[in-house]
Amino acid sequence: MTSDLIFKYFPGLTDTQKEQFNQLEQLYTLWNSQINVISRKDIESLYLRHILHSLGIARALKFLPGEKVMDVGTGGGFPGIPLAILFPETEFHLVDSIGKKIKVVSEVSKAIGLKNLKASHARAEQIDDKFDFIVSRAVTQLRDFYPWVRDKFNRQSRNVLPNGVLYLKGGDLEQELNAARLKDIQLLPLNSYFDEDFFDTKYVVYFPAQ
Repeated sequence: MTSDLIFKYFPGLTDTQKEQFNQLEQLYTLWNSQINVISRKDIESLYLRHILHSLGIARALKFLPGEKVMDVGTGGGFPGIPLAILFPETEFHLVDSIGKKIKVVSEVSKAIGLKNLKASHARAEQIDDKFDFIVSRAVTQLRDFYPWVRDKFNRQSRNVLPNGVLYLKGGDLEQELNAARLKDIQLLPLNSYFDEDFFDTKYVVYFPAQ
């Protein structure tokens, strides 16, 4: 699959954004051959399984200019890099505890000219900053994840959803959500936004800071 998949669902992109999305396949193929951040099977489906999947968060919420978003456990840059391309006036801080993954994030970001992205080799708890939203893609169980970030939110909310977490997760989530004991959870099915079978059991889990 090519970047046309992205343009199908996000038709209003600028030429710069289109070029940035176009460059990702070559860059990730190059870096993945040196530092394995994506499985070999998945690199062939990069635009479906990683880029469009990341942009599912943008279907749940449009980030505003000046908002600050932290991507926790970003790995090779997902969902943070696709979101930073889509929202060039929003500030993104991508963090991961594995240094070689952050190297890939930094190099890819630099190569496509992202000015609104910062990458840190750190754990979320070590980041001394406040954010409007925190995004992540299935790094751990939600009951373990939220304590890492509970004190990282700005108090003032400006968006249509209160400041909080947007978490990409798949499968049967009932048990995990019950165990997390979080309030006001919204489960947003990605197959209501995207046609591909891959999204049939994929969700954005949203909950406000609590």
